[in-house]
Formats: sequence, structure tokens, C-alpha cells
Amino acid sequence: MNLSNLRPAAGSTRNNKRLGRGEGSGGGGTATRGHKGAKSRSGYSRKSGFEGGQMPLQRRVPKFGFKNINRVEYKGINLDVLQSLFEANNSATMAAGYFSEAGLASKNAKIKVLGRGELNAAIEVHAHAFSKTAIEAIEKAGGKVVTL
Repeated sequence: MNLSNLRPAAGSTRNNKRLGRGEGSGGGGTATRGHKGAKSRSGYSRKSGFEGGQMPLQRRVPKFGFKNINRVEYKGINLDVLQSLFEANNSATMAAGYFSEAGLASKNAKIKVLGRGELNAAIEVHAHAFSKTAIEAIEKAGGKVVTL
């Protein structure tokens, strides 16, 4: 084997369709584009959402709702998750960066501690927000709540 006799594997390549090369070729005349109309012309591209002049869907359906630009999105972390993290690592303080290292939140996410589950460990928790039940449970277990 050498460079002069390398070939692709059998059946792995096909010849291109040679369109518009005379009637005998089978792809002559209209070159498989049908008769006339915009779609038969070169350079044709349909606008996205165009429905042939019918009122398009995005204009038939009414506008709805709004996005509050001042909304603050929190990543919720429950007490049972804090307990399992404590059991895994025995860390007495849990700051916002700790949760991103554990893969529970992104680096820039705001964190809110929520009250689902039970907490038996005295942990100092640093977060952007806490629910009332979470504050009660953390302080009852002997921990400390630090709002960032």
C-alpha cells in the first residue's frame, strides 16, 4: 500500500448529483426544483416564521406577561442538604463559596437557606437569605446565621 493507491472504503462515498446537465441525465430542465416560483430561483431564502402571507403565529398569538428586571433569583438549599454536607466534610462554617465547591450552586448564585429537613449539627451558615423556619432550626441546633 502506498499513497498512489489509497481509496475510501467500498460504499462509503457517493458521486454528487449533477443537476441541470441536460434531459438525458434525469436532473436536467428544472434541476429537480419544480416549475417557476421563488423556491426555484437561486438565492431564495424563506424568512423564519413566514407562512406564505398568512398572519404568522407569533403575530396571531397575543402578548402575555412581563419579565421583572428587578427580580432576585435565589438558589434554594435545604437543611437536610446542610446536614448531609456536614456529615460528609465535618465543616463547622458553610459560606457561599462552599456551596459552589460542593456543586450545589454556581459561583455567582445568590443562596437562600430553606427549612426542609432536620439539622442536628451546630453550623455557622453564610448565605444571602434565610427562611424563618431555617433560622429557627439552625439556632436551635446551636448554629449561627450570617446574612451576606
